[in-house]
This record gives sequence, C-alpha cells and structure tokens, in this order.
Amino acid sequence: MGASRDFRDKTVVITGAAGGIGSAFAHRFGQAGAKLGLLDLGSEGLEALSANLRTRGIDNVAVACDVTNPDDCQTAVARVVKSYGGIDVLVNNAGITHRSAFRDTNLDVFRRVMAVNFFGSLYCAKAALESLIERKGLIIVISSVAGFSPLYGRSGYAASKHALHGLFDSLRTELAQTGVDVMIVCPGFTATKISTSALGGDGQITPHPQSTFGRISKPAEVAEAVFGAARCGKKRLVILSPVGRLTRIVHKTFPGLYERLMSRSLSSELRR
Repeated sequence: MGASRDFRDKTVVITGAAGGIGSAFAHRFGQAGAKLGLLDLGSEGLEALSANLRTRGIDNVAVACDVTNPDDCQTAVARVVKSYGGIDVLVNNAGITHRSAFRDTNLDVFRRVMAVNFFGSLYCAKAALESLIERKGLIIVISSVAGFSPLYGRSGYAASKHALHGLFDSLRTELAQTGVDVMIVCPGFTATKISTSALGGDGQITPHPQSTFGRISKPAEVAEAVFGAARCGKKRLVILSPVGRLTRIVHKTFPGLYERLMSRSLSSELRR
C-alpha cells in the first residue's frame, strides 16, 4: 500500500451516504477538509445531509443514485468529476442484508442483495477508475466478517461480501503499479438501520430481530477507524472489532468448530 494520505482539498465519493455509517464518513472526511460527492437513493435524506454539511462549511455535491443501475453510477460519477475535477477516494458503502434460511429465501432476494452489495460497488469502481488512476487514489470497500467466514441465515449476504473480497483483492493486484490503493474494511455490529431493514425470505422487511455479539459500535466510531486506516495508507484488510478478528482466526484454524458454534448461536434467530 502507498504512503500516508492527506484528504484536505481531495474529493471523496461516498455511496449510501445518507445512511448511518455513510453520513458518519461524510462528516469525518469533511472535517479533514475533503470535498464530498454524496450518492444515495433517497433524495430527502440526501439533501438533508448535504445541507447539514454545508452549515459546517463542508463543500459537497449530492447526487441521487441507484447503485444497482450502471448508468446511474456513470452519471453520478461524471457529475462529481464535473464539479470537482476528479475523484481521489471512492467509499463503496451502500449495502443491504437479509435474515432468512436459504431454503426459505426467494431468488429475487439473492439478486437484490447481490445487486446492491456486489454490483453496486463494481459499477461505481468501474465508473470512477480512470479518475482514481489519474489521481493515484484510494478505493475503500465496506465489507463484513461475512466476507471471509460463513454466516448462518444470511447466505445471500455472505455470498455478496465474499464476492467483494474476490473482486477487490484481485483489482488491487491489477492496480499495484498505478498508485491506486484498495482497502477492504470489515466493521463489527454497528447501530445502523441496515439491521432493522433486513429483508426476509419473501423480500419484505423481516420482523425477526438481529442477534449480535460483543459491543455495538456507533457509526462515528467506525468512520473514525476507517479514516485513520485510510490516512495511514498501509492497510489492505481492516477488521474493526475484536469479535471479527477472533472469528477470522477461529474459522481459519478450526472451521468445523466455528460453524457449530455459529449455528448454535444464530439458528434460534430465524425461529423467533
């Protein structure tokens, strides 16, 4: 990975910007003097975030964007480039999840989760790549512990996050000589709406509450940790929670034990 980075007067594009972690990223990078490209589906929350940032003196452009639509991603990135001349950092943060057993999950749910989590990140990276290469920029990918280990009752979510690791680990090798860095981040459980807006197997919001392990982080804490790692410029994989780091070790060393423990802990979640 490259040398340390200074984000003052750099352009940072954030997908899922109006959500909890996305908004926290916007405030943290904005505080560091970055200009922001804010991408999200909903115009109301997006405009409210944009206005709030402006009151704090943070320059930004808000663009309604459905990351599952490659044309939307191209248009949104072009809008940011037109406004600020280029892109220095892309934060692929937009994401959704589901909580449902594989056998009870409609195929459309798998497609939807993959469309947002995997293809949304792919489309935005593709759209921003030439500008990132020109500016020797940074791609930050918000993944999950599910990106390197199985997750009971979330097979589609885990598949999308595993795919992210395959794509962006491979892209990092292709970009090694360009000066573009790729950092994959795996937060722990965080207090955001993604857990309360999880899809069920039928594609509707599931009434089942989420099971959690360890301490629940605040979005601002995640943003601060990611900002610090990005500024350091030496991180390929950042696992933010002690539970996540332990999970990686146990699954790699004792996969059968890990799967049994996880199944025992989470199987009741789908029966509530």
